[in-house]
Order: sequence, then C-alpha cells, then structure tokens
Amino acid sequence: MPDTLIIFVVLLALAFDYINGFHDTANAIATSVSTRALTPRVAVWMAAALNFLGAMYSTGVAKTIGGDLVKSAQMVNQHIIIAAIIGAIFWNLLTWWKGIPSSSSHALVGGVVGAVLVSTGYDALKIEGILKIVAALICSPVIAMVTGFVVMTVLLWIFGRKAPSRINPKFKKAQILTAAMMAFSHGSNDAQKAMGIITLTLVSTGYLTSLDVPIWVKLSAATAMGLGTAAGGWRIIRTMGSKIFKLEPISGFASDLNSSLIIFGATLLHLPVSTTHVVSGSIMGVGTSKRISAVHWGVAQQMLMAWVLTIPCTALVSAFAYKLMSFFF
Repeated sequence: MPDTLIIFVVLLALAFDYINGFHDTANAIATSVSTRALTPRVAVWMAAALNFLGAMYSTGVAKTIGGDLVKSAQMVNQHIIIAAIIGAIFWNLLTWWKGIPSSSSHALVGGVVGAVLVSTGYDALKIEGILKIVAALICSPVIAMVTGFVVMTVLLWIFGRKAPSRINPKFKKAQILTAAMMAFSHGSNDAQKAMGIITLTLVSTGYLTSLDVPIWVKLSAATAMGLGTAAGGWRIIRTMGSKIFKLEPISGFASDLNSSLIIFGATLLHLPVSTTHVVSGSIMGVGTSKRISAVHWGVAQQMLMAWVLTIPCTALVSAFAYKLMSFFF
C-alpha cells in the first residue's frame, strides 16, 4: 500500500495536469472561437474530449520527462518532486491570472531543476537530457513561426483573389477539423508530463522497476487534463485569439493546422514541447505573412519575456519550497 506522501505526490501531479488543462485550453480553441467557427461552449467540450483521447495515445514524452531530467530515479525523493510541482503550479496560476500565455512544460522542467539543485546537487541532473528537452522547447516555436508563414503564404497564393464572403464559410467549417487536430495533439504531448512525474515517483520509491507508465496513471492524467480543459481558461483565450493578431477563418485554419502538425510530430519523436509557444509562434508567422505590422509585437514581447523567465522563476520557487519543507520535515 503506497504511503501517504506518495499519494499526495500523485494528487499534486494530477492537480498540475488539471491546471495545465485550463491554462492551455486556449491553445486548442482560441483561434476557432475568435473566428466564430465554434461557440465557446462547443469548443471547450470538444477540446476536453479530444485532450483525453490524445493523452491516451502514447507514453514516449512521459518517459522523456521521467528519464531525461535526472540521472537516476533513486536520486530524487517525494519532497523534491513535491517542490518541483509546487513551482510549476505557482507559475501556471500566476501567468493565468495575468492572462499571459506561458509554458507548463518550461515550468515543470524549471521546477525539477531547481528542486534537484538545492537538494541532491548538480551531479544528479542529466545535463544532456535537459539540453535536449530545452532545445525542443526553444526551437519548436521558431519552427512554428517559419512554417506558419509558409502555410499562410501558400493559402493566400491559392485563395487570395477570392472574395472573403466566398471562402470564409468554407474555412470556418475546416477550422472545426483543425481545432479537433489541435486538441488531440495537445493532449498527446502535455498530459504526458504529469504521467512522467508520477511514474518517476513510483520508480524512485520502488513501486515500479521501469519508466513504463501504468494504465491507471494514463487514465488519471488524461482525465485530469480533460476536466481542466472543460473548466476553460478564458483570460488566455482572449490573448491568444485576438491580441497577437486579428484572425480570420483562413488564418485561424492555417495556424491550427500548422500547430497541430508540429506538436504531434514532437509527440512522435518523444519530445516535450510548449503547446502555448508553438501556437503563439504559428499565429505570429501567419500574421507576418499578411504584413509585419499586423502582428501586435508588444503582446509578443510580453510573451517572450514570460518564455525567458519561466524556467529560472519556477526553479527559484521550487528551490524555496524544498528548503521550506526541509525546515519543517
């Protein structure tokens, strides 16, 4: 029978997954809601269902999170993992409250790094694995911006001379498909981060012998993500849907299609990426294809600041949380 502390870690990881769900709802539905391809209620429930299905797709990203941040599961304990999750949750709630799109993936990586550094030390970190994860987190939005520009340019070349009244209704319908793709790909990547943390905990405490994710962990993480998505994240939806670039059905379609393919490609490669930053990069690339001034670069700058600050800030919060627990326990 697992001890109380392990149960607490599992529940805290699922809480992170739930918060991740409502924090990142905007990733899946902001474009389709802002162009009125879907009503907010329908979009949220569709995203919740497909987030759940996506979370059940694979466990490759979970194994990366569980195995590439620390050299050995035996070098971490429950207090370290609790501190890491606290740091990630703190940052997610702060940025959600401010309406700033930020990365739950960056937050979790920063949380683990900060807690491990102040507890076990630098030698416990798997530097090559962390660099691989950070490279994926950094490169993916840049790639999304470039490919978003290309996708939108091609669509404008094909449909640019047609009257908006003729093509907008068709792209609104097509957006339902791309929003569904986006929601599935989001679940396939983001829900696995909590799975990886829970599995790492179970290996470090001897309840598992490998990082193979148990079915109950998959189901619980998928459910938490789906429920969080159903709760919505309207502050960030407004930022993603209108404050970066005024989307139309054709540009919303381009953004969702581009984002979903990049995120699902990362899932197939077992790489965790920030769905928030991939979607943001796609929207910026799509907007730039129209004209550079069409993108609200002030909002983009604010998001870039959150991108840069997330890992160090969550590392500091998790380090403080670990020290505080050490003082009391």
